[in-house]
Amino acid sequence: MAARLPSAPPILPGLTYIRPLGSGGFADVFLYEQDMPRRNVAVKVLPSDVRDPELRRMFNAEADVLAHLSAHPSIVTVYQAGISAEGRPYIVMEYCPGSLAQRYRLERLPVAEVLSIGVKMAGALESAHRAGLAHRDVKPSNILITTFGAPVLADFGISSSLVQAGSDEVLAMSIPWSAPEVVAEESPGTVASEVWSLGATVYSLLAGHSPFEKRERGQNGKDQLRRRIARAAYTEIARTDVPGSLQAVLAKAMSRDPARRYPSAREFADALREVQRELGITPTPLEVPEDDWAPASAAVDFDDRTMRGTVRSRVERESRRKTHDSGVAGLARDEDTDFTGPDRVGRRALGWVLAAAAAVVVLAVVCVVVLLATGVL
Repeated sequence: MAARLPSAPPILPGLTYIRPLGSGGFADVFLYEQDMPRRNVAVKVLPSDVRDPELRRMFNAEADVLAHLSAHPSIVTVYQAGISAEGRPYIVMEYCPGSLAQRYRLERLPVAEVLSIGVKMAGALESAHRAGLAHRDVKPSNILITTFGAPVLADFGISSSLVQAGSDEVLAMSIPWSAPEVVAEESPGTVASEVWSLGATVYSLLAGHSPFEKRERGQNGKDQLRRRIARAAYTEIARTDVPGSLQAVLAKAMSRDPARRYPSAREFADALREVQRELGITPTPLEVPEDDWAPASAAVDFDDRTMRGTVRSRVERESRRKTHDSGVAGLARDEDTDFTGPDRVGRRALGWVLAAAAAVVVLAVVCVVVLLATGVL
């Protein structure tokens, strides 16, 4: 199938288009500059020709999931969402200039850095799981790097509810970072499968390639990878600086049997932190919500296919008319108010002009009457 061409960037109020950032299976991402406060932002938007209710459902779910979780320091931040004048849903997010999509293939990442990334991503997943949410697409390209150099988990476009997931759940996977049971279409995604995917991601960052990828060309088709993942035989990473304890941690996280994996992302993180201690590295803080934490808003409705958000029918233009307002009264105007008509000062001036004209007419009539009475006319 030919790759989909990116759509045109939408015109959005308060945002100035800069350039495209990328295109995915069902959405495009553009770089914009936000006017107030001034900053660069990433805008994810559905293509103009998409009317599929299922895509709207996925888009709504991603916006709501990010709203629940983006306060986490290792999850990308969402700022706002809405509907453009063309009727295209969009999400405005934190702009992250880098990612791990190709870096691990181009350079040898230090073990200490990979361990830190693994712990932070495990904390992000643990927080999502405690909120009853599953990411379902953990892989290197979905780990972005912020302007401060921190890794954050992104792209919750195929996320789902851990509580409501059932046999009719849409199956979505990114081979070769999907667990054997997901590849076999036996499960839409669970905590155990997320642990597997994170283990496979950490493996990739260390090995420079995905776990079941072969170096020979023509050996990494989807069907070939599916068969290797189904066997799930762990192959040790060919690096002398990767200790045996880390190999064992990854082998357990990527066990073919879900019951033999770490039962939670937190326990996987604890195992990685133990390896850090063994190597003399200060353990990366594990940032997860407190036990009594609860989301601040209602639960995510994964069946919502409606068009939600503020609809912008036009792009506002600055009025050239001078105003006499000042202080708070001059600032407390609705931004969609139409200022093209006359203002109060203009209306008062018009009233005085009409009154003066009427007085002139009356005076003229009186003069005519007087002249007639005196016989002049």
